[in-house]
Amino acid sequence: MNNYMTIRFKSLPENETLARSCIASFILPMNPTLSELADVKTSVSEAVTNCVIHGYEGKEGTIELTAIIEDDMLTLKISDEGKGIPDIEQAKEPLYTSKPELERSGMGFTIMESFMDSISIISSPSCGTTIIMTKRMAAAPQVSQCACQ
Repeated sequence: MNNYMTIRFKSLPENETLARSCIASFILPMNPTLSELADVKTSVSEAVTNCVIHGYEGKEGTIELTAIIEDDMLTLKISDEGKGIPDIEQAKEPLYTSKPELERSGMGFTIMESFMDSISIISSPSCGTTIIMTKRMAAAPQVSQCACQ
């Protein structure tokens, strides 16, 4: 199966739920396990939350979520046009946060890396950030509609 979608939405905290719901619905034809579904939804949540909190710092902006299915491979691309990440390697360190006053855990990229097969981050100051993640789905066996003739 091959398919794709792109959605754009305002950088509001409540739209993190929209992104989770959309990606969950979109990947259902891949027949994900509950664990795979949770991993993908959580990774999308972390990426979108990073856009809202760090990319736009509470200001209005646009987040774009693109999802591509190619056979059993899911590719996600989450982009903002916010402030960008000055030091990507530092941002990826567990427990690092640029917003300690907001009581952020600094585990967003660590969570994405542990739940997805690959993650790449493209960012430059004042130009925004794009996170690309992939996950190969284990596609559970399909159940026959009718076993009798």
